[in-house]
Amino acid sequence: MPDVFSIRPAVQADGSFLGDMVVEAANWRSGGARPRHEILTAVEHRRYVAGWMRPADAGFLAVDADGRPIGAAWYRMLSPDDAGFGFVGTAVPELIIGVQPIWRAHGVGRTLLRRLVVHAREQGHPRLSLSVERDNFARTLYRSEGFVVTDAGSVRDTMVYRTS
Repeated sequence: MPDVFSIRPAVQADGSFLGDMVVEAANWRSGGARPRHEILTAVEHRRYVAGWMRPADAGFLAVDADGRPIGAAWYRMLSPDDAGFGFVGTAVPELIIGVQPIWRAHGVGRTLLRRLVVHAREQGHPRLSLSVERDNFARTLYRSEGFVVTDAGSVRDTMVYRTS
C-alpha cells in the first residue's frame, strides 16, 4: 500500500464517513469490535456525529490517491448537558480522530491532527481537548504533538492542547 494521501476539509456530506471513524475510534482494540449500529446509537458516541455539520463544527478528511476517505479528524463544541468524554468547557472544541486500520502508522493520524490544530488556531480557539483510553497507542501520538493530561481517569484521560 503506498503512503500517498491528501487532506481536504470535511463537508456536510461526510457525516456518514465520520460515523465510520467514530466506530474505528471506539473499536481501536483488535478483536473487540462492536457493531456500527451499537456504537452510533449509544449517546456517548452519537454526540460526535449527530447533526453534522453544525456551524461550529470543523474537520478534515484524509483521502487516498483515488480520492477514497481513509481517516478523519474533527471537532465539535459540546455543551455541559451533552458533554463528551473529553469535555473541559463550553468554549473548548472536543477533537475526535479515526483512521482505517490499514492506514494506521502511515502518518495519516498525525497529519490530520496537525491540520486540525492549525485550523483551530486560525479560528481563534485557544485550546482543544480530547479523551483517550490509557492503553490506546494514539496516546503517544497526542503527547508527542503537545497534548497534556488534564484529568486522569481510571480508564481514560482527558488531554488538552494549547494552540497559542
